[in-house]
Amino acid sequence: MSERKRVAALDAFRGLTIAAMILVNNPGSWSYVYAPLRHAEWHGWTPTDLIFPFFLFIMGTSMAFSLLPALETAAARGPLLRRIARRSALLVALGLFMSAFPRFDPTSMRFPGVLQRIGLVYLAAGTLMVVLAPRALGIVAALLLLGYWALMALVPVPGFGPGNLAPDANLAAWLDRSLFGTHLWRDTWDPEGLLSTLPAIATTLAGLYAGAVLRSPRTPAERTATLFVAGWTAMVAGLMWNPVFPINKNLWTSSYVLFTGGVAAQALAACYWVIDVRGRNRWCVPAIVFGRNAIAVFVLSGLVARSLILIHVTAPDGTSTSLYGWIYRVLFVPWAGPMNGSLAFALATVGAWFAVTAYLYRRRVFMTV
Repeated sequence: MSERKRVAALDAFRGLTIAAMILVNNPGSWSYVYAPLRHAEWHGWTPTDLIFPFFLFIMGTSMAFSLLPALETAAARGPLLRRIARRSALLVALGLFMSAFPRFDPTSMRFPGVLQRIGLVYLAAGTLMVVLAPRALGIVAALLLLGYWALMALVPVPGFGPGNLAPDANLAAWLDRSLFGTHLWRDTWDPEGLLSTLPAIATTLAGLYAGAVLRSPRTPAERTATLFVAGWTAMVAGLMWNPVFPINKNLWTSSYVLFTGGVAAQALAACYWVIDVRGRNRWCVPAIVFGRNAIAVFVLSGLVARSLILIHVTAPDGTSTSLYGWIYRVLFVPWAGPMNGSLAFALATVGAWFAVTAYLYRRRVFMTV
């Protein structure tokens, strides 16, 4: 997206999302986490379950600004497809690097992952955008959601039968075990598995639609209203589908796609109206700063957290603990207690990474893949 055509609301929405991702990924102790900052155990959702689909939605919206202009100027599709494939490969490679860090032992590493899913979804959504007419993308999204539901509901899983959505018994988990063995987040299933990546593509296509709305010649009020109405419609559709195909982040169910996509559309509409239309943007400067280096701060924060866990030190009580645990127990628990100290640790982590991104922003350094 060029500087001239940047939508500040999109950077702010991305920044708020990545800040939320850092917050929920870095509690002082996983034994002390407030319920809204945890994922739902299985069916259902919490605010934390909105974060990853928001990121995929935002990626789709950004694609409307970064890739659609090239198509509208009759640019050659070959170079554009190679550009998409190259970025996808880099994201997947970066995700595998994070999975392997620090031991780099392929016999024990996890193969699926967050960046791996982002890379695959970017490849699929970008390719579809290049080769299909805009109207066809909506049909593809609907087919992905209906097709995924049909697979999960009707295809029998060996030893369990069809339609079983339990963690070990569903088709997505069976396929991941068949392809990846035990190289999964859990021994028998993975929330970023291969089959559940299909409906995740629809999440990004929904974001692409939102980006097309923001780029349309409509008035700002019409763009905002369109996003709000589309968002409410998707939310209601997701809630109506929920009794049959429950909202579930780990399975990335079709109802989950509709519900979270609807919430994302409304959040983007609110940001757009407040920031870009009404010009009330001073409050969102920290979010914009975060949003300009989102992937970089996600990767670096994950690597630093793992490094702190690997370094072992002696706690004041004489026990051995990780440096991560030492910081939590010594600097936060004494004055805030275990639960609030864990939250304070997470908030401090967000603040520390904001300082890093603010420095990069002032230097006009924007690290993208």
